[in-house]
Amino acid sequence: MSIKEIFVPDIGSFKDVEIIEILVKIGDTLAADGSIMTVESDKAAMDIPAPFAGKVTELKIKVGDKVSAGSPMLMLDTSGEAAASSGAPVVKSFTPAATPVVANVPPPSHPAPEVPAHIPPKHRPDPVAAHAEFAGGKPAHASPSVRRFARELGADLSRIKGRGPRGRILKEDVQDWIKSELAKPTGEAIGLGFPAAPVIDFAKFGEIDTQPLSRIKKLSGANLHRNWVSAPHVTQFDEADITDLEDFRKSMLDEAAKRGVKLTLLAFLMKAVVNALRNYPSFNASLAADGENLVLKKYFHIGFACDTPDGLVVPVIRDVNKKDVMDIARELAELSELARERKLKVDAMQGGCFTLSSLGGIGGTAFTPIINCPEVAILGLSRADWKPVWNKASKAFEPRLMLPLSLSYDHRVIDGADGARFTSHLRLMLSDVRRLLL
Repeated sequence: MSIKEIFVPDIGSFKDVEIIEILVKIGDTLAADGSIMTVESDKAAMDIPAPFAGKVTELKIKVGDKVSAGSPMLMLDTSGEAAASSGAPVVKSFTPAATPVVANVPPPSHPAPEVPAHIPPKHRPDPVAAHAEFAGGKPAHASPSVRRFARELGADLSRIKGRGPRGRILKEDVQDWIKSELAKPTGEAIGLGFPAAPVIDFAKFGEIDTQPLSRIKKLSGANLHRNWVSAPHVTQFDEADITDLEDFRKSMLDEAAKRGVKLTLLAFLMKAVVNALRNYPSFNASLAADGENLVLKKYFHIGFACDTPDGLVVPVIRDVNKKDVMDIARELAELSELARERKLKVDAMQGGCFTLSSLGGIGGTAFTPIINCPEVAILGLSRADWKPVWNKASKAFEPRLMLPLSLSYDHRVIDGADGARFTSHLRLMLSDVRRLLL
């Protein structure tokens, strides 16, 4: 057995460069000039090759270490049996045989050793390069710059087929692979790894009937799936005391009827939401496409989920901050009617800042609404119910009409504390109708 300590060779003017990847482990066999590790400076990344063929017996490095020329890397068994087990020809040291490797690390000012001229061109090692492994173990090649590019994009080199010479992976190959992953329609897209849904013949279990999805359900289904997967949802639950608000709404019904308006609770909720959006601007925003900026909106266009025979649509009422509850109630009725008659124009469903989804007329105590991206939040409303609430002043329980609130928000933009503050602000607005006039 012949054990030799291997040092970092001459790497030019680079000093204290960081190890970003170790390409071998104890027990691996290395061919001469096989890559040991990848180091990265502020200018470039490079692979450090082995000067001999042999078997790795000890590692003296780890990811994150800083190394320079002469730093110890590993111990290598260069005996004939160990080298032969690698399946690669043993290439002797490019230093004189009598000179121990440990003692003769050339200083950085010396030129790096050249590849011996007697090696035929077809056996010459590739230039210092990154080596990824396919699942089957077949080596694929990529330059350090391509390896770095792939790391920045989160691309898996082992899944990319190179189109360069001898299967080398090019930058264009990485770009094309990323595009193909993003174009996948389901959870097979990059980073998700969902298996394809199995195709099942349900008829073999009993009688079935197949009905096509409506166009609206097809479109909204794709959007809902994208929104649910792309935005990390958190849902904040709360309750608002709307006893006084509901009494006020009922007292205004006759006046509203004279003006041809059906005054619903939703109109008041829209005014309350605008008040909350003004106090918490991050809810009236959208995340920029680059993911690095937040677009804060100075307008207040509020969408509302509308149930139609063909599926869910979301009309938008513009400039809610400039309208009173009667005007809002009128537009709610008009847009709902157009939606049910399939006469809603496309621009009437665009430009929303925030969405309300009310299931109060149907039932339920709470639910988790899906954000209508690129908005960052949506408020779900369930059925209001009478509950006993403790009154500190009278020291007794009183019946109060409580409205369940379900606020879903994009956690990339909104923290949990702000989510709780937003619903608390809404509770305050809805508990005292006078506040909505401020």
